[in-house]
Amino acid sequence: MADRLTGKVAVITGAASGLGEATARLFTSEGARVVIADRDTSRGPWVAADIGSSAIFVETDVRFGEDVQGMFAAADEAWGRIDIIYNNAGVGGPEGNLRDCPEERYDLISDVNVRGVWLGMKYGIPHLERSGGGSIIVTASIAAITGVAGVTAYCASKGAVVAMVRAAAGEWASKRIRINCICPGSITTGQGSRSEEQLEQTRQYFSKINPVGRSGEPIDIAYAALFLASDASSLITGQQLVVDGGWTSLDARYVEVMGPAVTEE
Repeated sequence: MADRLTGKVAVITGAASGLGEATARLFTSEGARVVIADRDTSRGPWVAADIGSSAIFVETDVRFGEDVQGMFAAADEAWGRIDIIYNNAGVGGPEGNLRDCPEERYDLISDVNVRGVWLGMKYGIPHLERSGGGSIIVTASIAAITGVAGVTAYCASKGAVVAMVRAAAGEWASKRIRINCICPGSITTGQGSRSEEQLEQTRQYFSKINPVGRSGEPIDIAYAALFLASDASSLITGQQLVVDGGWTSLDARYVEVMGPAVTEE
């Protein structure tokens, strides 16, 4: 077992599945103790039990301040400190165009993706102060830096998260609290209880999108979170770590469309 997080306590929202679960498992393998915070009262306790004594489950809806405060209180009661907060819980999915997106859908996306992150910082920062500093990580998205038609509310929520991270990082840098976000691209997850066949179809589709030629996997994001949680990133704050296989940086289709003209000397 590696020891990059030995002695540290991490609170991870949305940790019953997907990116959060992968991160919780990686963090504990690196010596951390973790809180599996999630609304899923079926899978969440199972994940914590499967990890073992280094994990506890706390039922949490990040939209509500009482739940968020309770999640931090549970971590404090169990282990006496908090060093890492990973505000990972989020919601997305089809919205239709901006005109047709229901107000209720917009409200849900904003409440979970923006308010949930804000509450995680608001009520988590005092715990990090008592620990003498720490790391806050937020799951944003490449939707924060490039337009994605059909998910306008989601793009807006993730753009807000990036702006929040920048502002908060400036407020708390002097307290040795680092705040950064990860912007995942096309990641194949099991959210929505999709079948193995559906997952593989998604994986193949994403492999065609990403210039690196493969889909992203939850562990890719988990390793990015490990870097931002560890002392290896001690001089990094207020930043966006894009993990997208080159999607937003490289137009791999350009040469394909233009053909030999772009390679001629």
